[in-house]
Amino acid sequence: MLRKLPKLLLILLGSLLVINVLQAYFTELIYDEAYYWHYAQNMAWGYFDHPPMVALLIKISSFFFDGELGVRFMSCVLSVGSFLFLWLLIDNPKKNDHIILFMLFGFSMTLVNAYGFFTLPDTPLVFFSCAFLLAYKYFIKKPTYILSVILGILMAALMYSKYHAFLVIFFVILSNIKLVTTKYAWVAVIVALLCYTPHFIWLFDHDFVSIKYHISERPNGAYNFEKYTLGFFVNLIAILGFTFPWVYKALYKTKGTDLFTKALLYLTYGFIIFFFISSFNRRIQTQWVIIISIPLFIMVYNYMLNNENTRKWIYRMAILNCIILAILRIGLIYKPLFPIQYESHGNKFWTNNIQSQIGDMPVIFENSYRNTPMYKFYTGNPSFSLNNIHYRQNQYTIDDSEALVQHKKVVYLSKYFKDGNFSYKRINGKNYYGKYIDNFESYRKLRCFIKEDIDSLNTNTTLTLQVYNPYPENIPLKKIKFAVGYLDPYKKVKDILPILPVAINKDFLFLKSKDTTNFTFRLPIPKMKKPSYLKISISENGLMYGINSTNTKLK
Repeated sequence: MLRKLPKLLLILLGSLLVINVLQAYFTELIYDEAYYWHYAQNMAWGYFDHPPMVALLIKISSFFFDGELGVRFMSCVLSVGSFLFLWLLIDNPKKNDHIILFMLFGFSMTLVNAYGFFTLPDTPLVFFSCAFLLAYKYFIKKPTYILSVILGILMAALMYSKYHAFLVIFFVILSNIKLVTTKYAWVAVIVALLCYTPHFIWLFDHDFVSIKYHISERPNGAYNFEKYTLGFFVNLIAILGFTFPWVYKALYKTKGTDLFTKALLYLTYGFIIFFFISSFNRRIQTQWVIIISIPLFIMVYNYMLNNENTRKWIYRMAILNCIILAILRIGLIYKPLFPIQYESHGNKFWTNNIQSQIGDMPVIFENSYRNTPMYKFYTGNPSFSLNNIHYRQNQYTIDDSEALVQHKKVVYLSKYFKDGNFSYKRINGKNYYGKYIDNFESYRKLRCFIKEDIDSLNTNTTLTLQVYNPYPENIPLKKIKFAVGYLDPYKKVKDILPILPVAINKDFLFLKSKDTTNFTFRLPIPKMKKPSYLKISISENGLMYGINSTNTKLK
């Protein structure tokens, strides 16, 4: 099959690989990439925000290269693989006459273009979606056990890339519901579940922290039509650029005359409908709908091979898209060409600015899973994100980063400081401040549980507070203070009120190591009206209150 590929296509794919490798080498990391690089420093079957595929890609890349290319190399390879799979998914014999259009159209899709060198969870999601569709195309022609196993492995790979990959599998099955009666399809499902079992075990061992966060712990905001629903439709245009009128016209004209085209239609409309409904509850990020780029590409390319007018206009608009994207890609490296200050600009500057003043001293960033790994990537020095009650949990909540900075002299950086022992300047010209702590000690892994159900804010009711200490040492009670945080319906903390829990065993002066200590306490009266949630928070050694419990819904 591969030997029949046109020479021009191979040359263009090779050129694409070279362009993306050069881009990956010369572009500084963006914050999410640095965060996923942090994942890869401690390989596991799961991470706080995502499954482990993105970390695996970075780990493999690091075997070949250092620096930025050591984060991105496999993304460059997967991008070429995605284009190759897309080519194989097109059956129309006329495609050999329009190879340049094929590459132009694919390169013109904004996020498909960006994920050609950025390493984000959507990078493997795009690749494995293309591979899954190709395997499915052969499967519906003639199912075999070998294809069942391949489909099962690819379904697991999709789920290891990103959780909402489940929608890809679901909509394809929905388009061909008879699959549920086919033994070959069930073999694929069993293989997928077996391959995904290590991640299930990881989730169980970590109390399903990822699922809980995405479903119930994530902060949100009040519905805003412009930001949420209108923003969703803007995203549907943004992923296509100037080709969007002809792309959606071709989608409208495409009919599900066969099972594979039907799957493409279900996948496209399914994602659009699902995230349209979701837009009434939250802001839809552009990359969440990137998957529709794949079925759209296949259907639209097939359509324009037989429609000269559409082909002519998409060709013109794709060239325009590519010119703009090429300028922006150069602007990622050379700031004056980029219209805004972007994440890839100046990270070496600000990290080296700090290191030049403090040397190898560990740095504590308050509430920043973004700055923390970026600093460590470019300096090699220990760093830790100290997450407080006003922020969100992240990978630093569950990994061992805290232990690396305990009882050391550190620099503590916070946006709340107006002055301090230490200052540094970001590339945006703003000064930030920090202070030295001679013996840093935090206990952000302490977990709090309220034993009783809370039906109402009855301040006369005595409640039981259980505090689990996962640390290898006892923690003196005199080092910690407790508070209740009251949250609004969108899970934003509005009130933080101190509480004075009393140990049930009054002789206890410590939180025992690897043990649970029981306290009694009463809820304070909130200042806000009708709080929707509460959480228990602990301050250790005078640090700002942390995130030590899940949100408890109030009736």
